[in-house]
Amino acid sequence: MPRRNWAGNVRYAARRYHRPESVDELRRLVAGSERVRVVGTGHSFNRLGDTTGDLVSLAGLPPDVRLDPERRTVTVPAATRYGDLAALLHRQGYALANLASLPHISVAGAVATGTHGSGPTIGNLATAVAGLELVTADGDLLTVDRSSEDFAGMVVGLGALGVVTRLTLDVVPTFDLRQYVRLDLPREALDAALDSAYSVSVFTDWRTPRLREVWRKQRADQPPPPADWLGTTAADRPRHPVPGMSAENCTAQLGEPGPWHERLPHFRLGFTPSSGEELQSEYHLPRAAAAEALAALDEVAHLIAPVLQVCELRTVAADELWLSPNQGRDSLAVHFTWIADAAAVLPVVAAVEERLAPFAPRPHWGKVFELAPAAVAAAYPRYADFTALLRRLDPRATFHTDPLDAYFPR
Repeated sequence: MPRRNWAGNVRYAARRYHRPESVDELRRLVAGSERVRVVGTGHSFNRLGDTTGDLVSLAGLPPDVRLDPERRTVTVPAATRYGDLAALLHRQGYALANLASLPHISVAGAVATGTHGSGPTIGNLATAVAGLELVTADGDLLTVDRSSEDFAGMVVGLGALGVVTRLTLDVVPTFDLRQYVRLDLPREALDAALDSAYSVSVFTDWRTPRLREVWRKQRADQPPPPADWLGTTAADRPRHPVPGMSAENCTAQLGEPGPWHERLPHFRLGFTPSSGEELQSEYHLPRAAAAEALAALDEVAHLIAPVLQVCELRTVAADELWLSPNQGRDSLAVHFTWIADAAAVLPVVAAVEERLAPFAPRPHWGKVFELAPAAVAAAYPRYADFTALLRRLDPRATFHTDPLDAYFPR
């Protein structure tokens, strides 16, 4: 079991590490622990997944995956990686509506933090969840679905409500995509670009007014973008989002058709996407305020650029999950991949957050942010409801961590 997160900036403080091989063993462990957390693939960049008590990996639980064609759902163990699930579904003629840029992350971890892909009509990964099974603080096994009263509060649960052991996800018929990379997008064409295909990511370095790359993931039966599309030019070779890095580990580009799970992520499952030498921050803003928010960030571009590897702009459709960064509003997600130097990065994070404050930014729960707890609470209309649910399901704070203590104090 890892003793650090993927990026290496968090060393886990747990006193004990566990890898239960059955749900019953897990239930006994949770019931007998004062503090317990689950570690998945370790892709959080803060201490949300850390604990001073018992750290648990669910990778030892039975790996059975159950597809229900009649209900168009699939039920999977929590530790399942999206890339592994996607390949299995595709072989049986099914797909998920969306994937994140990394296929290496676990289903439960991504869902719990509101992780997302991109697409103007597609919700984040948690919106595909139709049901959850979890072990509560007293060791009971609880099953909930969309008919359950508190379901919308439990899906993006930050690991705070219990140990999720299985998830049921909606599936759709499998489909093919093509990926085209376009270069040098005018800022005024951003909205049109983001709405132009099934899934779109725009990359910038905050060094020039124009946006460096657009990654268009479009249905395979749609025509390619014209040569003069939105004033851009076509990439003549495969690209990596971070300038100077090899595109070998990226999904196929240049319009080559392929199945959904080999195009929606930016990176291929069989390759490490990068060295992990990075920090990440991300803020979700109202889509309607995109132009104003980016103009506000222009004021600190001179601070951002020196400590930035790449910035990615994506869209996420609105949902009704209480702690989803996209609850109640279509969103623009502004993602920063920073250099691995916290001392240099954190002052810039503070400057970014100050400029974004008028837009009620919602941070990605698993990344680096320093927003005041009151500001985060104010950005979520269902914050008080989640706090009440948290106290009801975990009255002893069994699943609390330092970030949870700060943002959801007892």
